[in-house]
Amino acid sequence: MTKITDVVYLEKQGEIATLLIDNPPVNALSVGVRKGMVEGVKAVMADDSIKALVIACAGKTFIAGADITEFGKPPQEPGLESTFSSIENGQKPVIAAIHGTALGGGLETSLVCHFRVAVPSARFGLPEVHLGLLPGAGGTQRLPLVVGVEKAIQMIATGKQISAKDALQEGLIDEIIEGDLLTGAVAFAQKVLAEKRPLRKISDRREKVDAFKGKPEVFAEARKSFAKSKRGFEAPQLCIDAVEFAVYLPIEEGLKREKELFAKLKMGSQSAAQRYMFFAEREVTKIPDVPADTPQTTINKVGIVGSGTMGGGIAMSCANAGIPVIIAEVNQQLLDKGLAICRKNYENTAAKGRLTKEDVEKRMSLIKGTVTFDDMADVDLVIEAVYENMDLKKEIFGKLDKICKPEAILASNTSGLNIDEIAKAVSRPEAFIGLHFFSPANVMRLLEIVRGAKTSKTVIATSMAFGKRIQKVPVLVGVCQGFVGNRMLKERFRENNKLVLEGAMPQQIDKVMYDFGFPMGPFAMNDMAGLDLGWNKATSKGATVKDRLCEAGRLGLKNGAGFYDYKPGSRVPIPSPLVEKVIKDFAAENNISQRVVTDEEILLKSLYPMINEGAKILEEGIAIRPSDIDVIWVTGYGWPIYRGGPMFYADLVGVKKIYDEMVALQEKEGDIWKPAPLLEKLAKEGKGFKDFRR
Repeated sequence: MTKITDVVYLEKQGEIATLLIDNPPVNALSVGVRKGMVEGVKAVMADDSIKALVIACAGKTFIAGADITEFGKPPQEPGLESTFSSIENGQKPVIAAIHGTALGGGLETSLVCHFRVAVPSARFGLPEVHLGLLPGAGGTQRLPLVVGVEKAIQMIATGKQISAKDALQEGLIDEIIEGDLLTGAVAFAQKVLAEKRPLRKISDRREKVDAFKGKPEVFAEARKSFAKSKRGFEAPQLCIDAVEFAVYLPIEEGLKREKELFAKLKMGSQSAAQRYMFFAEREVTKIPDVPADTPQTTINKVGIVGSGTMGGGIAMSCANAGIPVIIAEVNQQLLDKGLAICRKNYENTAAKGRLTKEDVEKRMSLIKGTVTFDDMADVDLVIEAVYENMDLKKEIFGKLDKICKPEAILASNTSGLNIDEIAKAVSRPEAFIGLHFFSPANVMRLLEIVRGAKTSKTVIATSMAFGKRIQKVPVLVGVCQGFVGNRMLKERFRENNKLVLEGAMPQQIDKVMYDFGFPMGPFAMNDMAGLDLGWNKATSKGATVKDRLCEAGRLGLKNGAGFYDYKPGSRVPIPSPLVEKVIKDFAAENNISQRVVTDEEILLKSLYPMINEGAKILEEGIAIRPSDIDVIWVTGYGWPIYRGGPMFYADLVGVKKIYDEMVALQEKEGDIWKPAPLLEKLAKEGKGFKDFRR
């Protein structure tokens, strides 16, 4: 085997040569790989004794994409264009041998090869859209020539992967190799030579795209569909534009237009935000005082207290990851109800084709129930998921502390109560931690992990690893009222409620937030959660508009009337004249003059208080990094990923601009608008949150 570069090797086996890429961990298309490919292909083409070339990869996967560490750096030659040209225009057959995944630049590499073979477990995709980009090395132009326009749009604009079986059916690969991949690929190359198969470049195939000429409705329908399913995102729309170019333009011109669209997206704020979030999600697991090699407890079994919506969702998350669970409830009736809901949720998923019946039974077999805490004696982690009552939680943990084995981790799912106060109920505060799941827990990705004053590093490391194992995004936060997400949300709600009294109706505020990119506005969200959540009829004094609506029997979506009206069986909110009257009457009683409130004011007063609170959270050390706050808001609160989270957005708007506007509001409306010291410091230094270092 000949070493071409540090990461590319060439081996000759008779008439067949193998170009082996070995660039851990994912064989990304780094400059070393590109150089090795160009030089290797050149050597093969110049050697008359070699008749065909197999391109394969060492390790766990074929080329999994571009080298994202090169993003933002000056380009180094050879670029992908010249690398691919050397392969595609070579006069000897080149076969891509694929295992693991062929993603992004990896799939694009295979598309310039003359043939493609793969193992049965291989997967294929162009995921660039998840970074706010489109495939920039020919993927949008070559893939439609192979799989057709509609399949190409689906793959490129969603970023979803397909299996080797589907790839074979679509014509994306030529053969599935059972057994050893390299042996099979060499045998396939020998077959190509023996059968004297012609070297037909994908870029010469036009049949599948020519059929769509003169069919603009196909692209119009795709744009309409993605405008709905990917509302607010720019990249999917430009992906469709690029595929349309593949239909109407020669390959050279299409590649040129693809490059222009790629550059447009790469320079835009959406891709910057999505790429930022890609790295931010990976950064959350890095905890300065908890090294990566911190010892962890093995979680073989989980106990959950409470079989309600949250407890059941947590149980499903564990079962989905193959972890046995036991749920404790106060009586058999409630337990049976909770287990039945878990089963129903799984059956609904199976009805949509996402699980088999066997999957349902396997997962349900991992979820057991009990009406006694004694059955928690052997669990490695117990998660309390009862309603928010400090005394109740303390009582529960006082009992669990005596029953659970000494090394077990004790966790509360509280959404905002003081973890250190709850921990006073146990004799092992170092084993106590907050695991704040978001509802529905089996769907929502965020997991706020709340570190108590005495929580050990082992418990923190174990909890973070557990979060990843059950497919959550774990973010470590400190103890304070509402932790990070709910604490910031409270500030937004305060201003939203104030704006309503000043003249902005719920539907106007909701539309502003929806247009910004949130899945729904704050008042529609209130209706969905139920206005009576935390409301007590016996003690209500009508002190807020929300109280008055509850007193009038308007409890939200569940009974067809809240901040909005709802038709029977419908979830579509309809502005309510009655609610408008309640608001105006309440404002008059409290001597609040109503006025015309602009959309711009609503957006500013909804977002700036959150950003200011985020600055305080950073100052206090509740969050480790600004990007951790952004991950919390994107994965748990519906902040649009293409806007990067509140702290990223603050830098985009300009911290100095936000500070100046808050100072003006402070002078006009009082100290509720006083800028946080960190916000002031960054503004006066001409810096942003990206410059924050603890």
